[in-house]
Amino acid sequence: MNNRLVLGMFALVTLLSSCAGGNKNEEEIVMQRPDPKVGVVKAEKQVVVYEQTYSSTIQANVINNITGQTAGRIRKLNVEVGDFVTEGQILAELDPMQLNQARLRLKNEEVELERIRTLFSEGAISQSDLDALELSYNVSKSSYENLLENTILRAPVSGVITARNYDKGDMYAMASPIYTLYQITPVKLLVPVSETDYTKVKKGNVVTLTADALPGETFTGTVVRVYPVIDPTSHTFKVEVQVKNLDRKLRPGMYARTTINLGSAENIVLPDTAVLKQQGSGVRNVYILLPDNTVELRNVTVGIHFGDKMEILSGIEPGETVVISGNTTLKAGDKVEVA
Repeated sequence: MNNRLVLGMFALVTLLSSCAGGNKNEEEIVMQRPDPKVGVVKAEKQVVVYEQTYSSTIQANVINNITGQTAGRIRKLNVEVGDFVTEGQILAELDPMQLNQARLRLKNEEVELERIRTLFSEGAISQSDLDALELSYNVSKSSYENLLENTILRAPVSGVITARNYDKGDMYAMASPIYTLYQITPVKLLVPVSETDYTKVKKGNVVTLTADALPGETFTGTVVRVYPVIDPTSHTFKVEVQVKNLDRKLRPGMYARTTINLGSAENIVLPDTAVLKQQGSGVRNVYILLPDNTVELRNVTVGIHFGDKMEILSGIEPGETVVISGNTTLKAGDKVEVA
């Protein structure tokens, strides 16, 4: 029995010694662990361009419905759908009967007016008689010019014919326009912009856009009008953009993505890997490398995220060294080795 007791005590002492030796080895391993390697970069200011991209649809700058003022027989149709026309070009002509009658009436009154003026200069008639005839002549002239404008229909702007609703010989009854004319040089876009950018968008801002129908091509436009009210449902306001479109590649109805330049500022820019987000909050942190090769955790205020870069509005001074890699397992005060 005594021998068994001695053997048990010996085994216990051996086990305790083994455990003590193991803890010592672990401490040695911890003490020998190398400093984590990190990548760093010097904080420098760069010019940051603020841009926002919005979806919109291309529209004709002007849409004209070509109509006459009164009903009449269509005598001539000079253009077809798809034709490009110039301002002042004759598009259609209606029955000229009323126009011819008005022309004869005006010619007669013009001759009569010259005769009355001669008589007035000789003192044969009164001023009131002359005034009455001049008034009648001016009314006839106005009526003739109105009939001329509404019998011989001209293009009010240069553009493309997008619809023809009658054939030659049809009776134009004013139910629908004879032609529809779109001005597409320039084109315009009504871009719905977020209300958060209301104070940033100004008349004259430069705009770039791409169209899904024209892959690989980029077009430039200008903000020509900022609408003064904000839609309470969508919380957006309209910005009218005009694109010259001299090559006529952009067509009304095309889907476009419009990027508006909202200005620029000079701020520190870092790789986005340098900025760590604190879980459960919107707090952003970076690690600053100190001269003794330890790191300091610093709260920062971030701006826009573009590509793989992040704008830093505050929290870092130019020239400070920022950890950009190997930072996910660091703690404040850790000593590191720069890779």
